[in-house]
Formats: sequence, C-alpha cells, structure tokens
Amino acid sequence: MPKRKNKRRRAALDLLVYAATRLVEVLCRIAPPEDSYRFLRWCGDLAFRWDRRHRVRTREHVRRSFPHWPAETVDRVARESLRSLAFLGLEVLSTTRRVSATSWRRYIRLHDLVEPLRLILAGQQAVILLTGHFGNWEIVGYALAALGFPGYAVARPLNNPYLDAYVRGIRSRRGLVILDKKGVTGLLDQILSGSGTVGFLADQDAGRKGIFVDFFGRQASTFKSIALLAIRYEAPVVVGYGRRIGEAFRFEIGVERIVYPAEWAHRDDPVRWVTQQYTSAIERVARRAPEQYLWVHRRWKHRPKGEAPGPDGIA
Repeated sequence: MPKRKNKRRRAALDLLVYAATRLVEVLCRIAPPEDSYRFLRWCGDLAFRWDRRHRVRTREHVRRSFPHWPAETVDRVARESLRSLAFLGLEVLSTTRRVSATSWRRYIRLHDLVEPLRLILAGQQAVILLTGHFGNWEIVGYALAALGFPGYAVARPLNNPYLDAYVRGIRSRRGLVILDKKGVTGLLDQILSGSGTVGFLADQDAGRKGIFVDFFGRQASTFKSIALLAIRYEAPVVVGYGRRIGEAFRFEIGVERIVYPAEWAHRDDPVRWVTQQYTSAIERVARRAPEQYLWVHRRWKHRPKGEAPGPDGIA
C-alpha cells in the first residue's frame, strides 16, 4: 500500500511540475524576451542562494577546473552557470515558435559549418555529431533539422514522463528523430551502416566501466561507445556547440573540431585517442565562456581505481 501511495504522489507531483512548466511557457510568450530573461536570472540566483547541495557542487567544480581563480570569480561563474540552466528552460520552450527554415537567421549565426554540412549532404559516409552541456545544446540539433538536414539524436528520457513527452515533441518538431539511450545499439548500427548522421551529448559520466580521459586537468569517465562507433564505421566526429549571445534568444552554432578517420588510423589506442580529442574540444569551448557550462552536473562522479573522491564526496 505505501508503494502505491508513493507512486500516486509521485505522479501527482510530476503532473504539477508539468502544469507549472506550461504556465511559465504561456507567461514567457506574453512577456517581452528581456523580462523573461530577467525573471529567469532571478530564478538562477535564487537557486544559487538556497539550494546548498547544487551550489556547493557547482562552485567546487568551477574551483577545481580553474584553481588559480580568486573566490569571487569562482562564485560569479558558478552563479551564472545556474542562470544559464534557467535560460535553457525558457529557450527550449520558445524554440518551436521562433526557429524555422525561414526565421532562423533572426536568432542564429553559423560559424565554420561548411565542412560538416558538406559531409552530411554528401551521404557517402556516416557522420557523428557531438556537443556538450554548454550554452543551449538543444538548439544545435533542432536548428540543423529546421534547415533540412536529416539526423538522429540519442537522449536519456526525463524522469518526469509528462515533461519527457512534451520536450521530446519539441525536439522532434522539425524532423530530428530522438532515440532512447537505452537499448539503442542495434538502431545505431543500422543508421550508421547506411551513412546516416547521429548526435550525442558527449560529456556525461560513464561510470566505473568508462574510459578515463583528461577534462579540465582531472580524469573523467567517458563512454567508449562513441569512439567505437566512429572507428567501426569510419565516421568523422564533429564537435559542435550552441553558444548563447547575450540574453535575447540569440545563438552562435559552430564547430570546434572535426576528428577524421585518417587521424586515428595508426594510433596505438585509437579509442582513447578519439575520446580525448573530442573531450578536449568540448573543454576548449567551455573555457571560452565558462559561465555557460553546466558545472552542476556530476561529470567527475566516478574516479579511477584507487583515487579518493573529493571533499564531501563531490566529484
């Protein structure tokens, strides 16, 4: 009986959160963009002040990644990182009514996309697109789909089923096909063997079985699967980003690095080499605008064997 009651309570809470999200969406549509961003900036600051667990984790990740920064700079970037997360929520809810094949130029500027778009259009080989938890990572795949470039994206479902269905609908509105991360291996083989294009968020903790590579001067567990797929299908790995420009629904979508098959062909450990290359590219993007990186996520959760966790278990 208690389990059933908890399940009903959880479902009611999920529905309430979903209803609140849709209400915020309506209010943001009515309000001028600058007022919406101002409100969400306040929400981010409120979270930084009152959510101790996430504040401590965010601040600690920034401090360890930039050990020479003074405390006030660490605090500022940590606070702005939580603002950035709040902004992302607004932007996801606003994307479908703003970004289309005819309107995208008002909101997005493209940087160094000629080569990756050529690779996709050629259709002669598989292409793997990667990005990290930086800026507005959702806008990257959505904008490419709106421009008419077919593709797939692998994503983990949200814990709230109502929000998950809604966000999945937003993500796929322009033709981007969302693949559930669980049990996707067979589908990926089918897509990539047919010279398709697949996108991943590539800076997630991969647990104890991941491959550890350097990220901001510390070892971070990273999934081997991306490199293994790239090597198996000789797919170029394109590392892109969606950087927010100000607080007015403006973005730069660009490419930081393309890792070509010829580069790893004669490496002693190509899986580790490819993984390090795209991880380093994500780091370079984050270093240029660290306030837009999602420092609150547990990128360093798992440690190499024999290494102790950080203070208070933060990793």
